[in-house]
Amino acid sequence: MDTLTAGYSPVIEEICAYDWATLSPDQLSLVAWAYYYFSIQFRENLEVTLALLPDDPQLQKLKAEECDTANLSPWPGVAAPGEAMNHDEFMARALRLSPINAAARHRVERAGELYLKQVRATDEMSKAMSIASYEGGGLEAIFHAFLRARDWNTPLLHAFRHFLTKHIQFDSNPDAGHGALCAHLVPDDRIRGLWVAFRTLLIEAVPHLTLAA
Repeated sequence: MDTLTAGYSPVIEEICAYDWATLSPDQLSLVAWAYYYFSIQFRENLEVTLALLPDDPQLQKLKAEECDTANLSPWPGVAAPGEAMNHDEFMARALRLSPINAAARHRVERAGELYLKQVRATDEMSKAMSIASYEGGGLEAIFHAFLRARDWNTPLLHAFRHFLTKHIQFDSNPDAGHGALCAHLVPDDRIRGLWVAFRTLLIEAVPHLTLAA
């Protein structure tokens, strides 16, 4: 993964600056597939963080709202009313709602597995700090960027949009949102490589992704 030279915020800004608005439904579906792998590492990094700080009540609350929770339920074909699940399980079920091209699926699966291998090799403190950068505005900005896409007219994309909009709600409250629950972790530039890996995953999933004009 990349080094610390320029910090992690410019990587977030670059991802947000891509031309999400012109993605086709097929391309946007591949973004959802890529994000599924991100959601796995998010849960795993959160679990690492709780192992480091098991008595932290704010992190315990964050885990309760990300793991084994019904806060995304119900959703047709994904979650029954009141059904609790990890958020990456919601994404896994959403992906099954609409088929994608087999070659493209193979490409994003291969990229996703490489991404997870890279993240899992990262030191535990960087994994913990990454949670604060994700919840402290990084993901909210990227979700707003994804939502610039114009065509969400498949069951998979309807579910993905639901996931994104709900997470913006979870993260946006400055006092009680998810960002506030982990702000004390204080990320630094050691997490740049994790954001670079996510950017690479998105580009591997949608090779024609470019900066907006």
